[in-house]
Amino acid sequence: MEIKVFNNNVEKALKIAKKKLAGEGLFRELKRRRFYEKPSLKKKNKEREAQRRRQKWLAKHRIG
Repeated sequence: MEIKVFNNNVEKALKIAKKKLAGEGLFRELKRRRFYEKPSLKKKNKEREAQRRRQKWLAKHRIG
């Protein structure tokens, strides 16, 4: 990933970088890995995440 800084506006570049990282799910992943997760909870969360991605995909590709 590359973020270009124009007119020494570092704050705006940081804002763009944070937005890109959040979009990729980096912060969610860091939060998830902070503590040990039992295998049963890991499976449940994996299914929940798949459902979230499925809903997001359907919303994007919905005809109408």
